[in-house]
Amino acid sequence: MTNLQQLILRTDISGMPLEWIHFQTAVKLYYAQQVAYTCGCSLLHVHGGINARTGQRSELVLNSIIATYGSKQGLFGESYVPPLNNPTLFRRDNHLCLYCGEHFSANELSRDHVLPLVKGGKDKWTNVVTACKHCNSAKGGRTPEQANMPLLAVPFQPTYVEYVFLQGRSILADQMEFLSAHFPRTSSLRQRCLQS
Repeated sequence: MTNLQQLILRTDISGMPLEWIHFQTAVKLYYAQQVAYTCGCSLLHVHGGINARTGQRSELVLNSIIATYGSKQGLFGESYVPPLNNPTLFRRDNHLCLYCGEHFSANELSRDHVLPLVKGGKDKWTNVVTACKHCNSAKGGRTPEQANMPLLAVPFQPTYVEYVFLQGRSILADQMEFLSAHFPRTSSLRQRCLQS
């Protein structure tokens, strides 16, 4: 992966992770004087035009983590619910079928409702798990207990910072360390970060 494809972690001024951005967005933030400070390793040197008066060429050094002015405090409260989608769900469960315990590629996985929709279950983080298509079909419209298919882990709703982590594709070591420091102490994702 080239540095042009590596995403940059953007935080608010307090250091709370907000989102992943492309280098072009980071350049715009620098140009708009919205970058308060940087952390992490140097990713990319971006060269601009040559100043007609001074003859000097502009240059920006982009780091793996940039803090920007402003804050989005509302994102971090207890009431925040990240959007539920299969790619993020599969990453939450580490591409592991929570019934048979095997790892699968994304196209071999599906979303299973622990309490099936036909029995009043909801389509929410705490009621869905990653399941291989075979196990999902075998379980059908039954609960894990009725199907005699015990769950290997309890489904959970990620916090905002955990969700940012789950959105990352290729996370650098310094970004991983920064993100995991903001995870709740009881986060099941914390151990995964330490192993990466």
